[in-house]
Amino acid sequence: MGSQDSHSSILLVTTQREDRRVLFETLDSQDFGAVYTAKDLAQALAFLQQDPKIDVVVLEFFGEAKESTTFCAQLKNDAKLARVPVIGIAAGDPTQRQWGWHNSPPGVIDWLRSPVEANEVLSRVRGVLAHKPVAAKPAQVAPATPVARATAQPGSAERAEIARYRVALGTIAAAAECGGGDEGLNQIVKLLCDWLQPDFVMIVASLPEEAGDAQALTMYRNPELPAEAPDPLKQPTLKRLLDGAAVIHGEKAWSSVEQDQFLSFFRFETFIGLPLRDERRNTLGAILIARRSSLRTDNLVVDTLRALTGRLAADLELRRAREQGRAKGLQDTLTNLPNRLLFNDRLETTLKEAHRTGEMFAVLFTDLDRFKSINDSLGHSVGDEVLIAVAKRLRGAVRASDTVARYAGDEFTIILRHIIQREDVMRIAEKIVRVMEVPLTLADGSELHITASIGVSFYPDDAASAERLLKHADVAMYSAKGMGRNNFQTYVAVPEESHQQRLALESKLRNAEKNGQLRVYYQPQVETKNEDLAGMEALIRWEHPELGMISPGFFIPLAEENGLIIPIGEWVLRTACADAQRWQTRFGLNLRVGVNLSAMQLRQPSLVELVASVLRETGLEADLLDLEVTESISVKSIPNLIETLQGLRDLGCHISIDDFGTGQSSLDYIKRFPADRIKIDQTFVRNIGVDPDDEAIVRATIGMAHNLNRAVVAEGVEIEEHLEFLRNEGCEELQGYLFCRPLPAATFENLLAERERILLGAPLEATS
Repeated sequence: MGSQDSHSSILLVTTQREDRRVLFETLDSQDFGAVYTAKDLAQALAFLQQDPKIDVVVLEFFGEAKESTTFCAQLKNDAKLARVPVIGIAAGDPTQRQWGWHNSPPGVIDWLRSPVEANEVLSRVRGVLAHKPVAAKPAQVAPATPVARATAQPGSAERAEIARYRVALGTIAAAAECGGGDEGLNQIVKLLCDWLQPDFVMIVASLPEEAGDAQALTMYRNPELPAEAPDPLKQPTLKRLLDGAAVIHGEKAWSSVEQDQFLSFFRFETFIGLPLRDERRNTLGAILIARRSSLRTDNLVVDTLRALTGRLAADLELRRAREQGRAKGLQDTLTNLPNRLLFNDRLETTLKEAHRTGEMFAVLFTDLDRFKSINDSLGHSVGDEVLIAVAKRLRGAVRASDTVARYAGDEFTIILRHIIQREDVMRIAEKIVRVMEVPLTLADGSELHITASIGVSFYPDDAASAERLLKHADVAMYSAKGMGRNNFQTYVAVPEESHQQRLALESKLRNAEKNGQLRVYYQPQVETKNEDLAGMEALIRWEHPELGMISPGFFIPLAEENGLIIPIGEWVLRTACADAQRWQTRFGLNLRVGVNLSAMQLRQPSLVELVASVLRETGLEADLLDLEVTESISVKSIPNLIETLQGLRDLGCHISIDDFGTGQSSLDYIKRFPADRIKIDQTFVRNIGVDPDDEAIVRATIGMAHNLNRAVVAEGVEIEEHLEFLRNEGCEELQGYLFCRPLPAATFENLLAERERILLGAPLEATS
């Protein structure tokens, strides 16, 4: 793809900020020859007519999309532009008009769904580029009459159909090249996601020892879907699939498939379920595909999926043969759960996946309370009966994608994967405790009350290795027993262990700057009236080669405790000023750059001299440097704080009070504080439209700041409702994900170049 990409040009036309950001950042980071953006369709058309050497146009279709469909018609009617393919962006909102294969304007040969995702963007763009026809040389083309010219080229519908067949065949061919095992299944699921854009895909294997039961082998789930939902493996639809029936609905699946709580919960429009059969027509498992928007489930889609089921069934048949061969060594003979050996293998696999994706998961160590007394008083046969019942209760309390194992004796271990929040694990642990409390009816009709103590550890918060995760969960389990049994506890690091971890991290942090691991990211600040750039805040990041991206909230407090914040703060100040000066020279923009000052930096007697020296060395005008001081910093705790800040203002620098509203500062303190701006903390801004009290705080803060002749910057602006409220209240500047996330310096520079191109208008220039 590299050589093809490097000669390809792409034009982006979208009004949605987040879509435009993802499209631009994703494509700009690749080796494409040029990535252009147009602020509207008029500019896009003017550019194409001026320079038609564009390989693909990405264009949004929201609502009726009359202007976009007119734009496509204009391309089709222009001899020079008729062959330019268009990728449409359709609204993900089901309340809007739905565009897609069944309703494609002229020239649209593929679709993305808003909000767009990076992987899908690359897949669709490269798919279109791979099948884009090469223009023939003039000498090879015979003169054609208007009628011949009209019939020689397929119409938009035919081109779209040809593209559909190519994508389907390409998916089958790519699946044939996938390897075996879990990695091969994951690759096939990714191909399905690139092709059909589903919200949910699951491949399950039936368990031959338990008729009608199944185990999830791999799953894709759109992160936007709610975490709590009915289990798809516990719905009657799966039984139909494992009985050999196919279930296919391209629209209104949520109401067409009866008694399926999973489909109705998400209101999935499309559901395709196909059994996976071997050569003897035995059902080995099933594939489940669902999405919130409708899908044209014609023969092309269904036949392609049936071809893929053959490939998947062969994998399941081989997998079953291997598992049967080693079942005795990997399965607990009493409970049929994975044993310690298989659990350890799955834990290592989960660790590798989580390290690669950055996901969180949890390990639970469950021990039955006073189980020895059951064996001693009632006999081992009753003890075995209890263990079998406990195994079933544990499996029923977790999701199909989780692992439950019998680790030893009356000890059970659980892996909870794909965790979004720690609270989700707490709810599951509490559920297990309550499930265990239900009286157990024994074979002789008598009832037995059992309870369990559970310990929980989290990756990566508590440990980064399988051995330590298990050890920490075991420690937490004994804490639960010490709290009276019949409860769960999470792991809390002992002081000695916590101290060792901090020492190790401190050692790495001391060498971070020297080893080139520190980064400065920039988040734009925009003017509220016109949403144009006013400045940016410099934010430090630590990218460790082994630990990955380490949160500033974790290492900044450590740096403040051990004094490393002094050299780190100076490095950030120097880097940010140099970048701001470089961009001012290149783009002619007087952008203000905000740099945070810690309490320890403010205690330095030489701080004013240091800032003056950095400004001289970098050439940045003092008026473009905004030094941010958090509201929680106390005047009493820092000698000469007011004088130091006034000295910085005398240099010409600006002073901002950061995180306003979270400290305990009095009005008199704010009045005496030599500041130019107040930055409202994001905890208040994010509750605009949700909490009237926080809205009142924001409104009062803006009014107070204006009365004191202070400008206001609002942090954490994430939705249009925030923007409208703050605009109506007279807030001068905004900062937040609605406009842009923090960007590396190179990407921020590309953003400035894009802004320059948009303001200058067509013709546009390629990005570097």
